[in-house]
Amino acid sequence: MIPQPSALVLTGPTGCGKTALGIELAGRLGAEIVSMDSMALYRGMDIGTAKPTLEERRRVPHHLLDILDPWESASVAWWLQKAGEAVRDIEARGKRALFVGGTPLYLKALLRGLFDGPPADVPLRQRLTAEAEQVGSQVLHHRLAGVDPTTANRIHPHDVRRIIRALEVWESTGQPISFWQKQWAESKPSQAADGVPKVLCLDLPRAELYARIEARVRHMIAAGLVEEAAALRRLPHPMSREASQALGYRELFDYLDGKVGLEEAIQRIQIRSRNLAKRQLTWFRHLPECRLITPQLTFAAWGLTMDE
Repeated sequence: MIPQPSALVLTGPTGCGKTALGIELAGRLGAEIVSMDSMALYRGMDIGTAKPTLEERRRVPHHLLDILDPWESASVAWWLQKAGEAVRDIEARGKRALFVGGTPLYLKALLRGLFDGPPADVPLRQRLTAEAEQVGSQVLHHRLAGVDPTTANRIHPHDVRRIIRALEVWESTGQPISFWQKQWAESKPSQAADGVPKVLCLDLPRAELYARIEARVRHMIAAGLVEEAAALRRLPHPMSREASQALGYRELFDYLDGKVGLEEAIQRIQIRSRNLAKRQLTWFRHLPECRLITPQLTFAAWGLTMDE
């Protein structure tokens, strides 16, 4: 659960402006930011994950940024533990914690805790991973749809990590992962200790969101995303399965390998970003704790005025 009742959460789909707004809100609230972004954990993945700049971090302290190398792995349980430690540290200094980010599983774990599922079966996971590399993730996604259509409908056919985990649970227990996840009981919208909504989810008109996403991808390329991707290829170890899921890098690796042109890689990143935004919004709209809101109304929701 949220480690302390005063902790607040600002979430929303990729490209909606969470980072800048979160810094503004944190300054008004006297808060420090705890990143709720699974890819911002990794060092050297700065432009592609739209991390706050050094100047922004000087304005407001940030936690859970740049704490892993790209070849390391992180689980939801590990992140939840680190998030709890960060909140306790922040509140021990008389500050408030503000979670900012859009990783749906992190948000759900933060609000509901972890479901009591089976542990990892390493040999089985390795076999499924090798199979995915040989025949492609869509073949495994089709198999998943046959045994657990509920989960298959939530997972994109290219999301290899989650497909493998779902099949691993099915093969090791005989029960679909959707059965285990029913232990995440539905809850009613909750309030923070001072009565304000705990979780605000930025909700932009779809056309505006997509325009922001497409412009942001172009800005990332201009800011050096290609060079950042090339630097990741020069690391002493290959990227972990988790880090390699980050938006943009896989497409730019194909460009660097001469498989596609730069413009095609950019368009693929834009398409993949739009698809991610749609999936995130689906998650958030099914969480009753999330209050959908426009960026302008976030201030009033948390007892602030725009012109303070």
